[in-house]
Amino acid sequence: MTPHIDRDTSLCISLAERPSNHGVRFHNWLYNELGLNYIYKAIAPEDITAAIAGIRGLGIRGAGVSMPYKQEVIPLIDELDPSAARINAVNTIVNNDGELTGYNTDLLAVSSLLKSHAVSPDLSVAVRGSGGMAHAVVAALAEHGLRGTVVARNHVTGTSLAKAHEWEYSTLVPEGTQFLVNVTPLGMYGPDEDVQAFSDEEIAAAQIVMDAVAYPVETPLIRAARAAGTETITGQEIIALQAAEQFVLYTGVRPSEEDIRRAEDYASAEH
Repeated sequence: MTPHIDRDTSLCISLAERPSNHGVRFHNWLYNELGLNYIYKAIAPEDITAAIAGIRGLGIRGAGVSMPYKQEVIPLIDELDPSAARINAVNTIVNNDGELTGYNTDLLAVSSLLKSHAVSPDLSVAVRGSGGMAHAVVAALAEHGLRGTVVARNHVTGTSLAKAHEWEYSTLVPEGTQFLVNVTPLGMYGPDEDVQAFSDEEIAAAQIVMDAVAYPVETPLIRAARAAGTETITGQEIIALQAAEQFVLYTGVRPSEEDIRRAEDYASAEH
């Protein structure tokens, strides 16, 4: 798949300390499939301030933003969409004639999945983790009407996140929690890939389990939940939808659910 490139090609990029190929493959597959004159490139910036100036100065259409830059870029851009202002974190920048607006499509993706899975706002929920992605997830859950507990080892970040949404903080999962959400690296490829983020007993008591870990798709938590007959929302669903929302912001074109699925299959093929 070799994209056509000319002087009218719109450039989109991602800015990450350790870039992956997921966004590159996802976006470029959709550009090619839908016949759009765009190209997407991953970049590891040496200077984030200069990189943002480059977006403005070179007319780069948009940029995905990964850790550790999600807060650093905020004073460098012009405006925050409510999705980013709500959690003080940007994962997408859109350039409209030199005016840079920051969005958070992680929050948008989780909000969309809560609706499509018809998650009841009456469920008790526990979110394990208090890092950057946890802020987007808890904000989406709270906006959906859910109230629950942030479960984290870090008392400072855990308490802060819980207070921001009028939730509880604990180091333990409350007994009988109905909706379990993992937003830690537990189960991700690497040293913790065999670790199940919640116990079998906690999973047995739950009605639904969400894992923000995208690779592997079948984390120990997701495998255990499916074995127990519990409904699941996977990290692959989250990453595909957040990338699709970025795609819409960059191009103004909303791909079909089938196109999103095929783009995600292509993007994930190397994992």
